[in-house]
Amino acid sequence: MSKVLAFAGSNSSISINYELVSYVAGQMIDEDVKLIRLTDYHLPMYQIDHEDSRGFPQDLENLHQEIKAADALIISVNEHNGMISSFFKNVLDWLSRIDRNFLASKKVLLMSTSTGEHAASFARAYVETAVERYKGELISSFGFPSFHTNFDSEKKEITNEALELGVKDTLSQFQQEITFN
Repeated sequence: MSKVLAFAGSNSSISINYELVSYVAGQMIDEDVKLIRLTDYHLPMYQIDHEDSRGFPQDLENLHQEIKAADALIISVNEHNGMISSFFKNVLDWLSRIDRNFLASKKVLLMSTSTGEHAASFARAYVETAVERYKGELISSFGFPSFHTNFDSEKKEITNEALELGVKDTLSQFQQEITFN
């Protein structure tokens, strides 16, 4: 059984990316999955002066330990103006300072969603390169378009049959990769 850590790169209390990652994490069978909210880890805006004078925040140490304890990650990223959110960029900046290769030996399922048809594709593309930069192994990456059209938030289910099959197939491949490799 693999240990999987799941989170969204959003700090919104009504994050559709958190809804998506929560749904996908709930579909994992026979894995030890831990779903977290990055907003529970309070990190100031990264600044070298802060790091030099105060060191690493305790919440950063805690988040880093969560990642280190996991075999694999499921991440859903949001997009602000064609880029990852400043919130998630800040998290990545801090993590890369505590450990440049903080994703080493981690298998990653990356996804993104938005209210539009492009499914935060620019942010997802940025994080695809970041996963490699921080020495993670990107197993799969997909976009979930038009979230409110294709997902029922009350029932917590995908309403578009083709998307549901695609998510299930991607998740099955991811589970095979983390279980047998």
